[in-house]
Amino acid sequence: MSTKQNIWKVIFASSAGTMIEWYDFYIFGALATIISGHFFPNDNPTIGYLSTLATFATGFIVRPFGALVFGRVGDLVGRKFTFLLTLLLMGGSTFAIGLLPTYATAGFVAPLILVLLRMVQGLALGGEYGGAATYVAEHAPAHRRGYFTSFIQTTATLGLFVSLGVILATKFSMDDASFVEYGWRIPFLLSVVLVILSYFIRTKLDESPAFARLKAEGKISKNPLKESFTKKENLQMVLLTLFGATAGQGVVWYTGQFYALSFLQKSLYLDFTQSNIIVAVALVAATPFFVYFGGLSDKIGRKKIMMSGMLMAALAYVPIYMLMAKYGNPDGFKPDTANKILSHTVPFANAAILSALVFVQVFFVTMVYGPIAAFLVELFPTRIRYTSMSLPYHVGNGVFGGLTPFIATAVVASTGNIYMGLAYPIAVALITWVIGTTMIKERHKADLMDDIDEVPTNQPHAHHGRKKTAAH
Repeated sequence: MSTKQNIWKVIFASSAGTMIEWYDFYIFGALATIISGHFFPNDNPTIGYLSTLATFATGFIVRPFGALVFGRVGDLVGRKFTFLLTLLLMGGSTFAIGLLPTYATAGFVAPLILVLLRMVQGLALGGEYGGAATYVAEHAPAHRRGYFTSFIQTTATLGLFVSLGVILATKFSMDDASFVEYGWRIPFLLSVVLVILSYFIRTKLDESPAFARLKAEGKISKNPLKESFTKKENLQMVLLTLFGATAGQGVVWYTGQFYALSFLQKSLYLDFTQSNIIVAVALVAATPFFVYFGGLSDKIGRKKIMMSGMLMAALAYVPIYMLMAKYGNPDGFKPDTANKILSHTVPFANAAILSALVFVQVFFVTMVYGPIAAFLVELFPTRIRYTSMSLPYHVGNGVFGGLTPFIATAVVASTGNIYMGLAYPIAVALITWVIGTTMIKERHKADLMDDIDEVPTNQPHAHHGRKKTAAH
């Protein structure tokens, strides 16, 4: 077990790299409106925006494949090597997006390359989270595993916040025309500095104690994919984890932190800068609650906190978004495309209320997301943990969650009802709540090495079940 000093070094290195990868991933989403004008035809702005959201979603859709590829590498080669590789892949593709020619210059080649780079980002992120979460959890003492892994959980929100901060700082440093023309590239290009720094920090780390013991005893899985998905009890747990935890967590995450921003800009026509500031303030205020709920889960269990957050979110979304419409567009503003008046601002008091409403949504996010890293690693045995936890996490987040802005925006566009987009996250959250509450056991006091002694040395298909323990 790591010393206190070592665990904080592990957390810092893992969190810094993961935060940078989320930053890379989300600057694309935050700049979707501007990117759509550069990489897709301008004859239909709505179709262009939806095409950009679809390109954004592509990165999420391929994340499960990244989970399979890099989860396998992580269980075969090691946790440390794998998340060094994913960091470099993510950073390189992000930097390349900042250099891409536009549709006006290269025609359909431009969006094609953009989609390919988004796929590389998604593959890399598919391997990153599982590695970081597993690595920290396998270093942490059992009675504080939720607390220590919750710092990994802050990285997605911090990455989004840093991406918004860099975008706004860049925008304020130049006029609007320059930002739209070339300034949007700067946040993509700047990421390479952060990636290089994080890479060198990670190279100083040792392998996790659990994996090092497996390797030393010759008990590493020879085929983690086969063990994870062909053995009945493991496949069953993978599916339960997806439909009873990560799918609902994914839609709550992306509704509170991405669809809220999209709703402000596309449904309420709120000014780009003001809407980003509103969301950024809410993110800063809510971020400490990731750690709070992670720590609380060490005491009372992960599941009850996560399930409560999903249920509360599902019940609260409609009234929250009605209030957002009331204070975000009180005068019924409509864009005047003929005179190029496409957005409006609201008074400070209204903006403060909007930040509070987004904060409530992010508070729900902290409940479902803060404990989930510890929750996931506790469900699977050491030798296939990276592979087994990564797939349901990234299907839940990448597919169910990542598609939330696209599905919600498309539903609103087709129905004309700005609240109908909420039907999708509400339905997924409620289904997950029912399955998770009734079918998944709590394991917050589990020993992550309790299965290693049961694995015979050098047996690729050995029994890898853990000792039977009562639900806590």
